[in-house]
Amino acid sequence: MFPEYRDLISKLKQEDAHFARLFNEHNELDDKISGLENNPVTSGLEELEELKRGKLRLKDEIYVILKREAAKNQ
Repeated sequence: MFPEYRDLISKLKQEDAHFARLFNEHNELDDKISGLENNPVTSGLEELEELKRGKLRLKDEIYVILKREAAKNQ
């Protein structure tokens, strides 16, 4: 996710607890979504869509933080 911000992500994960929580929550949702998508017996398609929306909200929030911090460092 956001390879162009790899260094900034590493820095923020260490220095910003809120960012680290968002990033970890995004990764946890990604793992959960992958598990549901790879399970042929998954019956919770509604749950899957809700998880994807949550993951997208987190990604958007992470991107806003990255853009703001990158602008500060220019």
